[in-house]
Amino acid sequence: MRISIASDHAGFEQKQQLVDYLVFRGHDVADRGPDSDDRVDYPDYAVLVAGDVAEGRADRGVLVCGTGIGMAMAADKVAGVRAANIVTPEFAALCREHNDANVIALSGRFVELSENEKILDAFLETAFGEGRHAGRVEKIMALDEC
Repeated sequence: MRISIASDHAGFEQKQQLVDYLVFRGHDVADRGPDSDDRVDYPDYAVLVAGDVAEGRADRGVLVCGTGIGMAMAADKVAGVRAANIVTPEFAALCREHNDANVIALSGRFVELSENEKILDAFLETAFGEGRHAGRVEKIMALDEC
């Protein structure tokens, strides 16, 4: 799977480790930065990953900041993106199954690396449930036109 990943300074350390984890798991990973833990503004990096997903250069996006909240909010502003801030593997599976989420935002400060790896596995391995969920996702995507 083609995965675009980025962080801010608070998520930098985990992003680096998650890149290695994803490559080890056989994914094609585009690291969109930053290249150090120097202070940066997370919207600048969220938009890069969201753009990769929205424009088809990546199948899924992964964002890491202190909480994941700001990154999710920024990424979700990009048309075609369904971003979710996730802190448990169960929620990761549900955001895929029910909402066809294509970008996940993780907490690099409040969630341990091993748990974020489990969250990523659930996010990447869970298929969209289709059926009754498809119409709801269509309604979500129609909001891009508002």
